[in-house]
Amino acid sequence: YAGFFADTEAFLMKNAKVKLCLQASPMNGNLLLEDCNPESDFQDWSWQGDSLMNHGTQSCLSAVGANRVQTSLCGSAGYTSWDCSNSLLSPLGSSQGYLVANRKGLTLSNVGGLKAQWQDVADRSVCEEKAEQDRYFSAALASTHVYDHTAGNATLALGMDQEELEELLWFFRREDPSTWNYSILALSFVAMILGLLLLAINIVRNRKRKIHMYREAVRSAQEAELEAKQALMPVQEYSPAEEEPVPQDQRSGEVVVQWKDGTVTSLHTERSEDAI
Repeated sequence: YAGFFADTEAFLMKNAKVKLCLQASPMNGNLLLEDCNPESDFQDWSWQGDSLMNHGTQSCLSAVGANRVQTSLCGSAGYTSWDCSNSLLSPLGSSQGYLVANRKGLTLSNVGGLKAQWQDVADRSVCEEKAEQDRYFSAALASTHVYDHTAGNATLALGMDQEELEELLWFFRREDPSTWNYSILALSFVAMILGLLLLAINIVRNRKRKIHMYREAVRSAQEAELEAKQALMPVQEYSPAEEEPVPQDQRSGEVVVQWKDGTVTSLHTERSEDAI
């Protein structure tokens, strides 16, 4: 059932005390406590039966020596099987204590508490992850037994071995994501229609605002022109006819003298007569 275990959903192992996640080193078998990062494969763990496998290194969590913990090849010597109860992890069949996080890193200790409790990013116990994996495994195993009477014929017909056939059976029993995909597609379509509607409303409002501003500008120009015309009307109504009439025989540049008896004479004319 290696195909089934390879497809199990990975989870982060966060310590309830220090709020850091268990990370495997790609260079050696050391284990680190780092800030939780769901994008890191070296922080992804999954249950393979009673073993915890790291997806980044493809190695399993193992207890080495009295209280040392590291990763090693799955199935190799060392405690690669773990008992999980109440968020506590302890080597299966051993009394070395619980997997504990402290300032120095990881160790095995008989002291419990929050520093010995391990959860996923949703604060669920890693034991719940194991129970969920066991339920899926039991369901897949039961389904495989139902089809045992046709497995041999199908294997011969398809030209594949029993392991590959069981992996395909599990693959086609997964949850169908079509409903979710169609829902997202419908929401995207509604969002697009809403965006186009808002764009059209904005364009209409901008056009109306520009038309209103143009009409206001024209009205202001007309009012300014009318005020200018009204200011010029008194000047145009003023007539030089109100001034005293100038004698027709008076020429430009002549000096006129009005005597006490009312006689008006021109100096230019008199000088001309004197000259004659």
